Amino acid sequence: VKLETGEVLQIKALPQEYFGEGITEWNGQIVQLTWQSQVGFVYDMKTFEQTKRWTYTGEGWGLTHDGTRLIMSDGSSRLRFIDPATMKETGRITVRDGDAPVELLNELEYVKGEIFANVWQKDRIARISPRDGRVTGWIDLSGLLPPAQRPADGVLNGIAYDAAGDRLFVTGKLWPRVFEITLVKR
Repeated sequence: VKLETGEVLQIKALPQEYFGEGITEWNGQIVQLTWQSQVGFVYDMKTFEQTKRWTYTGEGWGLTHDGTRLIMSDGSSRLRFIDPATMKETGRITVRDGDAPVELLNELEYVKGEIFANVWQKDRIARISPRDGRVTGWIDLSGLLPPAQRPADGVLNGIAYDAAGDRLFVTGKLWPRVFEITLVKR
């Protein structure tokens, strides 16, 4: 998609039996999860041709990477670490805010050494330490898109970070726009 205009430049449709979820770029490839099919796909970044298929247990919700390993959410309070060479799970952390586990972790993005994760059906994003799963802070996005402009089921559900331009973007399911946001301390 051309960011400035929203023009779709290239598209890859999944077969109808799959519900596509988390996606990330990895070394010239696109890695994608499916929601409940327990199947992931890897595509060539330029051609969108499928180069690999892999399986995992449970649901696939969000996907990002830290430059070394893939990081996957499954709707629980746990994040999984995946070796991108073998697509095998290498570890897990439980995300906690104080002593309480943070459930329904959804969309993920790795930003400056932290994992950002939106919480399904909430207008906030957890900032998570990848070392121990501790929530280091919250990004409050309440009021970003007024309820009158949200379609039914139009929840916050998209985070993207442009490291080269140091820009952070958010959007939601069926939202009519993408927002570039700047983080400020309260």
